[in-house]
Amino acid sequence: MKETVYTVRVEFGDCDPARIVWFPNFFRWIDAASRDFFVQCGVPSWSETEKTLGVIGTPLVDTQAKFMRTATYGDTLAIHAGIAEWRSKSFVQRYRVMKGDEPILECNEVRIFAGRREDGSIFALPIPQPIRALCE
Repeated sequence: MKETVYTVRVEFGDCDPARIVWFPNFFRWIDAASRDFFVQCGVPSWSETEKTLGVIGTPLVDTQAKFMRTATYGDTLAIHAGIAEWRSKSFVQRYRVMKGDEPILECNEVRIFAGRREDGSIFALPIPQPIRALCE
């Protein structure tokens, strides 16, 4: 599995009154790590893939997270991202959030490559082979 690393520095405003990262921030960072994964693999911007492949992005359809330790302001977190499984119209993206050697969070997300119909609604496209080839 190809893996990329997205780095985040936790700021004071990312934390709750107990001085630990407020959990929705992890999902915001993981979403950023998802796009960063594709960028590091050489996938063009979504506006470009919409023109060439009909792909407008990779919306989330399911998620599962396991929180193992806390993080606080001043910490630097490394979010390791990769594709754990390719399916016909979806894929499983796996993340490990680390603070040094300490695991903070593990997360799996099911995402699709979305296209847009003329009426504006979105639908799942088959996995685009050019994108898959860049990400393997």
